[in-house]
Amino acid sequence: MRSWLLAVLMLFTLPAWAEARDPATNFFQPKFGDLQADLQEAKKQGKKGIFLFFEMDDCPFCARMKSTILNQADVQDAYRANFLLFPVDVNGDTELTDFQGNVTTEKAFAFANRVRATPTLLFFDLNGKLVARHTGPTKDSAEFLLLGNYVAEGAYASQPFVKYKQGK
Repeated sequence: MRSWLLAVLMLFTLPAWAEARDPATNFFQPKFGDLQADLQEAKKQGKKGIFLFFEMDDCPFCARMKSTILNQADVQDAYRANFLLFPVDVNGDTELTDFQGNVTTEKAFAFANRVRATPTLLFFDLNGKLVARHTGPTKDSAEFLLLGNYVAEGAYASQPFVKYKQGK
């Protein structure tokens, strides 16, 4: 009986294990530190824009999002289909070129974009204009997917995310 129960339990949990993929390699693209060039690449690839995940090393909410949401294959596939995806360390001294061509650091870029808590999720259109912001973690992968659809569909132009969520 015990081994039968274990077999049934493994049958239901195996798909969850099989679908989990490392977000560092399967969600985020490699960073080259030039958001202006990334915009051109997004246009070339037919993306809707650029998604930036502002995080810090000791952020438990960032870690939870990475281990429960950003590691899901359906989330990775949906976001990669519509956006170029990059992490930004709010305490980072790594140099980057912003959307206007200014050389700055990740920390200064986060400050300039009013990132005061982590995670902060920012979506930029193909002109480098901020079109959507979500501060804090999403509840689950369904809400995170809905947020991505909200931006990809252009719903941000006519309604706030809360209203969009209520209609879904």
